[in-house]
Amino acid sequence: MDSFEFNKIAGAVLGTLLFVTGLGILSEGIFYVPRPKVPGYDLPAEQAPAAGSAQAATTPAEPLPVLLAKADPKKGETDAKVCQTCHNFEKGGGIKTGPDLYGVVDRPKASFPGFSYSDALKSKGGNWSFEDLDAFINSPRGYANGTKMTFPGEKDPHKRADILAYLDKLSDNPAPLPKP
Repeated sequence: MDSFEFNKIAGAVLGTLLFVTGLGILSEGIFYVPRPKVPGYDLPAEQAPAAGSAQAATTPAEPLPVLLAKADPKKGETDAKVCQTCHNFEKGGGIKTGPDLYGVVDRPKASFPGFSYSDALKSKGGNWSFEDLDAFINSPRGYANGTKMTFPGEKDPHKRADILAYLDKLSDNPAPLPKP
């Protein structure tokens, strides 16, 4: 191969590389996408009730003891099926992604042996009361900002009461429900 042929091939390769590089620079100028300051996606935030929902604004929420008095543990068992993805409900069932929930009512917070709890939950202290469990199931991140639990929460107070009644039954000595 003579030098003229070599120069034509080298020129074609270099010209193609120059064209591709120029096309990339031109495309970035036309279709600019800024880099996010923090990688990842924001989780959906809790939404405020709609302004048109006058009944929700005027009707006060029922107190937890009243809801628990009307709660159905069978419905709570059905509503808690989604929790079985990460939690065990059987006595001695052990850890899944989350701690075992058998006997959780009146158990000290962040105390299930062998589970690595977040600092946010460890700092809460005390035992799991019905009120604390209700607040945690309603909004885990609202109750303990920094918790490892990714569940967004159950907003329906009746479903939460059913789940609490079911969790209370999962014990050798169920705690008495608060009086309305």
